[in-house]
Amino acid sequence: MDEPMTILWAALGLAIAIEGILYSLFPELMKGMMAHVLTMPAGAIRGAGLTAAVAGVFILWLALG
Repeated sequence: MDEPMTILWAALGLAIAIEGILYSLFPELMKGMMAHVLTMPAGAIRGAGLTAAVAGVFILWLALG
């Protein structure tokens, strides 16, 4: 199995690449989503971020066995 840091860097690179693709394909939609996030309470943003982080770790755990 690969080194844990190699896996972490690969996962981070993939996440950044996917985000970049979304911004390049749907710039107006992404601007609208950012404007919506600015109106959300901090707790809701924190909860969404925590949920995304847990889901990402779970997906990596499934993928790497």
